[in-house]
Amino acid sequence: DLVPPPKMSTPQAAIQADWENREFVETISTGIKRITEFLNNFEMSTRYRLAVLNEKLTSLERGLEFMEAKVQKAGEGMN
Repeated sequence: DLVPPPKMSTPQAAIQADWENREFVETISTGIKRITEFLNNFEMSTRYRLAVLNEKLTSLERGLEFMEAKVQKAGEGMN
């Protein structure tokens, strides 16, 4: 937590409070940087996985269309 400045502060107390506030801000900044790095890595990984999944689905759709065409053609040949 941020340290409020002492009411009757000595220079040493003011300096100590300032350092504690700076350490707190540094801790928060570091946490934000780590979260940002995690989210960026997660986004890149997710994009890759979705691209791979999309390729697989496209391949399956093409195979299904091919099979549907063969079945339809076989059905026409029986009539």
